[in-house]
Amino acid sequence: MAGRGGVAIDASTGVFTWDGVVPSQCQPNPSIFRLSADLAWVPAREPIHADIDAGKADGIGPGMPFANAVLTKNPNFGPIGLVPCAVGGTAINEWQKGEFLYDQLVKRAQMAQQSGGVYKAMLWYQGEADTISQEDAELYEGRLKTFFNDLLSDLNAPTLPIFQVVLASGEGPYIEEVREAQLNISLQNVKCVDAKALPLEPDRLHLTTQAQVRLGEMLADAYLGFTPRPLTSNNAPTNLSTCVARFLIIAQLLRCLWLILTF
Repeated sequence: MAGRGGVAIDASTGVFTWDGVVPSQCQPNPSIFRLSADLAWVPAREPIHADIDAGKADGIGPGMPFANAVLTKNPNFGPIGLVPCAVGGTAINEWQKGEFLYDQLVKRAQMAQQSGGVYKAMLWYQGEADTISQEDAELYEGRLKTFFNDLLSDLNAPTLPIFQVVLASGEGPYIEEVREAQLNISLQNVKCVDAKALPLEPDRLHLTTQAQVRLGEMLADAYLGFTPRPLTSNNAPTNLSTCVARFLIIAQLLRCLWLILTF
């Protein structure tokens, strides 16, 4: 999610670098903004996570093609604010409540809302690091549900649509176990978008640039075609202080996370 499309290792230096190629679907748009690392709204341009996933080579991710596709298919949607929170290579237990990444996500989400945004959905793409250990793979579903429920509660957004990307790859042998956990998620208003058929970079882990573009378009289609359902007593997130659905988010997390807002 942080964006590794077009990123490859330089054989002469051993350093990962981005090739700088920006497809037409990822070009800047005057109606697309992003929340920077210092919490300022700026025009969005690739790589979206350059100042968030610091210390790594960031390239093309699904965020810009998602936003551009939404505006192309719904010209009256209005300005979009992307709130990138992705950190590459992180496991689900690093996104649990009380951990640094979780707290940073909530802080950035709340700042985006306080500055005039309205949460619209959450885009989540994460799990490759949880394929290394059998124990982590077995615990993944429970940890994922806890993360989603805690986030919905802390953002006061019980009917938040969550679009979860099902893994295309992994760092270890338990890819299918994590995929099964993702596909079996039983929370209301969580929609799965499967990335398995999308092409990978030569590292067999990260999506290619064109795959990232396609994923962004798939997420846009899922978002535009989705109607959130009212909470039922059996599906209500735990520990909610209110059931008033005032906000929606769009966050992307593959080892990371985003928020997408309208103004």
